[in-house]
Order: sequence, then structure tokens, then C-alpha cells
Amino acid sequence: MPVLNLLNQYQKKRFQKALRKNSSPDLRERVLIFLLIDDGKTYAEIADFLGCSHRTVLYWATHDNPDSLESLLNGRWAFSGGNASR
Repeated sequence: MPVLNLLNQYQKKRFQKALRKNSSPDLRERVLIFLLIDDGKTYAEIADFLGCSHRTVLYWATHDNPDSLESLLNGRWAFSGGNASR
């Protein structure tokens, strides 16, 4: 189910700035996941748009803290073997 306005204005500005200024593809994907959720997109729509798995979108949407960009930088993965399916 889409979630509109997941991010507050401060979080959204930080995420938009990180998207513009950071060259890490992994971080950019994670930031985009949050921004697209905030825009009301479903996990399936986000996965299709980004070309990643539904599982990846679900993981980052539920395991990270939008108050902390650092949590998106550290690349935590909860899946066995340390890799998420993409």
C-alpha cells in the first residue's frame, strides 16, 4: 500500500540533496526508494522503475531510519550470505 508523506520536509530536502551530490549507486538507489515511497509509489512500482527486486525495496523501506542518511551508507543487509537479490 502506498505511503504518502513518509518523510518530513527536512528529511525530504536532505534526501534530495544526497541524491544530487552523492555518486554511490547503492546510496542513490536507497535514497530513491524513500523518495518514491514518499511520493506514493508502491514497492512493485519502485522495483520496476529502479530495476531492482521487490525484496530490495521492501528491505530498505522497513529496515532503515529516514532520519539518518548514515544508515543508508553502511550497506546493512539482513539476508543470508550478506547479499540481497537484485
